[in-house]
Amino acid sequence: MIGLAYPEISPIAFALGPLAIRWYSLAYLFGIVAAWVILCYHNRRYKLGYDKAQIEDLVFYITMGIIIGGRLGYAIFYGGADMWLKPWHLLELWKGGMSFHGGVVGVIIAAWIYARNYKKSFLQITDLVAIYSPIGIFLGRLANFVNDELWGRETDVAWAVRFPAGGYIPRHPSQLYEACLEGLVLFMLLNWLWSKARIRNCYGIVSGLFVLLYGVFRMSLEQFRQPDAQLGFFFGNITMGQMLSVPLVITGLVVLFIAWRAKRV
Repeated sequence: MIGLAYPEISPIAFALGPLAIRWYSLAYLFGIVAAWVILCYHNRRYKLGYDKAQIEDLVFYITMGIIIGGRLGYAIFYGGADMWLKPWHLLELWKGGMSFHGGVVGVIIAAWIYARNYKKSFLQITDLVAIYSPIGIFLGRLANFVNDELWGRETDVAWAVRFPAGGYIPRHPSQLYEACLEGLVLFMLLNWLWSKARIRNCYGIVSGLFVLLYGVFRMSLEQFRQPDAQLGFFFGNITMGQMLSVPLVITGLVVLFIAWRAKRV
């Protein structure tokens, strides 16, 4: 039989009585905590000038932006009519359903509010968010794999996986593709660049590269990912993820131009 058997990993990490703790929820929690720890380390090493309270508030603002933006984005772009007919589903975070593109909007708004309140550079804040975001993306995509969701299109490649929810048809493990490219590769590249003083002090370069590269990676990997059943394809063979990534690519180019222009001036 073509394809690898799905490992049948339980989406529930552990249970505390009637309360079931899911890997999907833990992925976001671990991602936020990891980003928090690395931010504290970078703040000391590179003398960024943030005190303990400012770091804690930044983590809180960004976390709210991720959750509210990601959930509302999912409802708007992917949730379908059922999400609006039963709006309490918006609170069921443990069931999955977060839009990266909606999360980006939420984080941008949260970063702007934080920068305004603390009189910080908005682009410096978005740079900090950008270098840690791939951690959450990586863990989130692994959680998608565990949840048996967002699997890829049918294929006969040797590493295809037969997902139960995908009808046990050999499919691309597109969640793992995204975890590697949008998560690991993006994290290593952005952090290597940000470690260079000339890049770190030119606010906006890392932010621009993050949204640009994520958009390019996402558009490319959507070729392997099965589109959401309630949406299907647009204009023949275009997915919602690809259409939503176009503004990211444009935004990334604009931010890079602004950062480059400011540096030259």
